Amino acid sequence: MNTITQTRRYLPHELHTKYHACQLYRSTKDVSFVCRRYHISKASLFRWIKVFDGSQESLQNKSHRPITPHPKAHTEEELTWIRNLHRRNPNISLCELYGKLRMERGYDRHPGSLYRVFKRLGYSSSAPSTKKPYKPKPYNTPTQIGIKWQMDVKYVPAPCYHGQMPQKFYQYTVIDEASRERFIYPYMEQSSYSSCDFLKRAIAYFKYRPQVLQTDNGAEFCHFKKTDRIHPLDVLCNALGVEHKRIRPRIPRHNGKVERSHRNDQERFYNFMSFYSYLDLQTQMEHYLRRSNSIPMAVLGWRSPLQMRQHFSKSTQP
Repeated sequence: MNTITQTRRYLPHELHTKYHACQLYRSTKDVSFVCRRYHISKASLFRWIKVFDGSQESLQNKSHRPITPHPKAHTEEELTWIRNLHRRNPNISLCELYGKLRMERGYDRHPGSLYRVFKRLGYSSSAPSTKKPYKPKPYNTPTQIGIKWQMDVKYVPAPCYHGQMPQKFYQYTVIDEASRERFIYPYMEQSSYSSCDFLKRAIAYFKYRPQVLQTDNGAEFCHFKKTDRIHPLDVLCNALGVEHKRIRPRIPRHNGKVERSHRNDQERFYNFMSFYSYLDLQTQMEHYLRRSNSIPMAVLGWRSPLQMRQHFSKSTQP
């Protein structure tokens, strides 16, 4: 059975409360009045009075640690075995330590008991990581709309779909880095055709073309293997005069703005959404798009992406 300390089970009284309660009791001798005034129990008051000698130090909380050790606690001899083995082998693992104690010393306690003692003595079997911590590098976010877009694909969670025919759905997303305005659209396949069609729809939605389109290295955006063929998305970008930039493989933080927006979609939309057909998903996603572009963001100074687009549009006007 797990034990709960007194400070966790009950709300501890402050020292000045104990002191003034005892002083008031000495002057009035009225237990009920003192308990009502300081919202304390009679048992607590008499426990404080028993040790009160006129100073606040006498009412300090004492240690609740038992005076005598537990009958099944590790003996000093066993603790000496553990300390000596760890001193001779500082990098020894817990399993190896347990095996040596069993074979060499006849140690017959449970491994969990050894683990608790191991931690209580301040030992650790895990070496410090040699991997250098990641330091974010400065990133120059564009200050005008149409400079750079980030595009990515999110799998629509299967539990949201309640249709009769089994089917997978994908959410294509593009975000303008300056205003954080997004455009999303669902597809039933994740392919180069969907990528090209989505880019055309995004340009029609924003009513302008970006200078740079940044994507990851998925097969829907580029070829996996070396080939002389040009990916259909690159063909479309060349025809539109858009530079297609790919991030470093397996580092999604380089596409961090669109990745973060996908997490928001999961928390705000997919966790509460259910749809029954592709047409139903299109309708609900269209409503959610208007809502998401109207939500204020701290990074934008608590303005919404639509407000930021209006702000940038006014600043570029002569």
